Amino acid sequence: MISPFIDRDEERFVLEEEWSSDGGRLIVLYGRRRLGKTRLLFEFSKGKKGIMYFSEETPVRQQIKGLQEECARFLNDSLLSDLKIESWSQLFSYLVKNPPSERSYLIIDEFTYLIKADKSVLSALQKAWDNGLSDSKWCIILSGSILGLMSELALSYTSPIYGRRTRDILLEELPFCHAKDFLRQNFEDSMKTYFTIGGVPEYLQKASEYDTFDEFAKKELFSKYGYFYREPYFLLSQEFRELKIYQGILRAIANGRTKPSEIASHCGIETRSLYPYLEGMIRLGFVEKESPLLGSSRNSIYNIKDHMLGFWYRYVYPEKGRIETGSFRYEDCILSQYFGAQFEKFIRYEIAPLIFPGYDTGRWWHKGEEIDFIAINKSSKKIVFGECKYGAKSARDAKRILEKLKTKSGLVHAEDGYEIKYALFAGKVNDKESLLKEGYLIYDLDELKRIFKDTNIWEPN
Repeated sequence: MISPFIDRDEERFVLEEEWSSDGGRLIVLYGRRRLGKTRLLFEFSKGKKGIMYFSEETPVRQQIKGLQEECARFLNDSLLSDLKIESWSQLFSYLVKNPPSERSYLIIDEFTYLIKADKSVLSALQKAWDNGLSDSKWCIILSGSILGLMSELALSYTSPIYGRRTRDILLEELPFCHAKDFLRQNFEDSMKTYFTIGGVPEYLQKASEYDTFDEFAKKELFSKYGYFYREPYFLLSQEFRELKIYQGILRAIANGRTKPSEIASHCGIETRSLYPYLEGMIRLGFVEKESPLLGSSRNSIYNIKDHMLGFWYRYVYPEKGRIETGSFRYEDCILSQYFGAQFEKFIRYEIAPLIFPGYDTGRWWHKGEEIDFIAINKSSKKIVFGECKYGAKSARDAKRILEKLKTKSGLVHAEDGYEIKYALFAGKVNDKESLLKEGYLIYDLDELKRIFKDTNIWEPN
């Protein structure tokens, strides 16, 4: 049974816009595995005519023959099916000379398999594009999951098809407002699941089989037969050769070593040798560099951006020995610190744009002091300082946290003349009404649920 297709409205709009444009179209769709690129293309192709070719890691001749047969079938061309075609140039040249009479798609899924087997496929496509495909009715979509290859060989300025692409689309994870629609868990458990595996559709589809987060984590994360138990190895091995170094970097960051010198020391390499590895993981969306808002970039740190990798290297990897021997007890695993850190990111990246549109958001730290959340609007001269406390807070605790926040905000170097507000984000805040009357901004889980309920569906401008 095919699951309902959720979101991707913006990407579908872009694809439809390309489809409706004049002349040939050459689109590159890329993104890490499990994000639903194939499903997106399947949905896009409904009601349209064309060829969808699913590439495989096979010898070049078999790849060419496979696409040749699909083209012959679509074009109803017995001559093409009987021709001896031995190169990509021959096949693409044939398509130039025998164009379709109406708008048609040519989708090559997992195009990176073709590049890996024979890089000449790119120059062959470039020549065919220049010799006629660009003026044809073909809408060509090249989809790929190996981000390193796609970035280096299909998207960079040195690529033969550079300057020929009419559009490239980076498919990213779903935000929580759409990710939660996969799940049948309650709001808080849905948040925990999202904090753990992010907005990857295939991951969410697996999580949708469980009514609670604990049941899901126990069976799929902390079991040697679980879906995610070996997923990081597979994901990293698709992109990197020096797997041990990349894993060392992720283990270091997951355990709180976020400065370059700390990461390098943990991995046993020089700090200056670390940066190419970090840059590679940033490019692929596995790691991110963070600088304090309203602070010095010299205090920048590195975090694991990918939810699943962050959780796995922080909690699953250290327990592999006990998991393998059957002595691990999920009940002994304390995840509150991780959920607290993810809750902060959740507020900054997903809640803030909804309640403070037009504000720059981030956090601030300096010499041991830290503020979880800052939102600033320079045009309206408004600034919000906030603290994020995952879990319930009594009125007394909440007031103490907010008073301390006021004191810390005085350490931040901001321009004079700003209207200042103070906010608390928490699971539950007792006596919330009295704090609101004092002018504080209070957001608990009930308020977050309301915000997401009122979130508008994406619409094109």
